[in-house]
Amino acid sequence: MLRWLFVLLLIPFLDAVVLAIFVSQTPMIGWVGMVLLVVLTGLIGMLLVRAEGRRTIRKIQRALEQGKPPTNELLDGALLIAAGAFLLTPGLVTDVIGFLLVIPPTRIPIRAALKRFIVVPYIDKRTDGLASGAVWTFGFPDEGVGAGTGAGAGSGTNGTQTQSARESTTDRTDEFAEDAYTVNFRDVTRDDDDEVDAR
Repeated sequence: MLRWLFVLLLIPFLDAVVLAIFVSQTPMIGWVGMVLLVVLTGLIGMLLVRAEGRRTIRKIQRALEQGKPPTNELLDGALLIAAGAFLLTPGLVTDVIGFLLVIPPTRIPIRAALKRFIVVPYIDKRTDGLASGAVWTFGFPDEGVGAGTGAGAGSGTNGTQTQSARESTTDRTDEFAEDAYTVNFRDVTRDDDDEVDAR
């Protein structure tokens, strides 16, 4: 997480360096021309974000009408929000990143990479592989610890895979602590008997 924060903080610094180099190498444009260029790219980008946002909303509505989950469309919406933020931030580098996120031919591969490397692993981690189908379909994960045989014996290993699976399951239970709740059951018949004895 800190790595991504560092990258996001590096972008404005890189923007300032690119602007300084660009202005020093092209004296005919100057600072005023550079500011006008940045403002112009921001305005054009915002018009593109608005048009693509409306198109994405229509695609979400169409997918919901057909009874399909609009996962790609929601990711497109998130990328368009990020594109709008990049386009509003002054600078050439942020404008280029924003335009890459707005234009569909470049947004679609970015969406696919985002889905493959970030969204699906996160959902699999939260659902123990249920989202992508990486779940046990026969037997139990701990079946092969003692015997080393059986359908769910950890693919023929000697129990090390099962031990690491148990450790990862233990680590994941801490993540769900905020979602967990405790129900205390009282033995109602015993409490009633104690009250009768006390009388």
